[in-house]
Amino acid sequence: MFESLDEQMKHDEEEVTTPRERLLKHVLVAVVSVLLFGSLYMGVRLLE
Repeated sequence: MFESLDEQMKHDEEEVTTPRERLLKHVLVAVVSVLLFGSLYMGVRLLE
């Protein structure tokens, strides 16, 4: 996949994220999860 250690290091540096980006990602995942499971829950409740 990588020809040399230099290419591997360049690739790794591009993937580094800041703590703020990681926090934003986790918050976004939490919001989407709550919306998804909340809508599923409400859908099941409406069918009863």
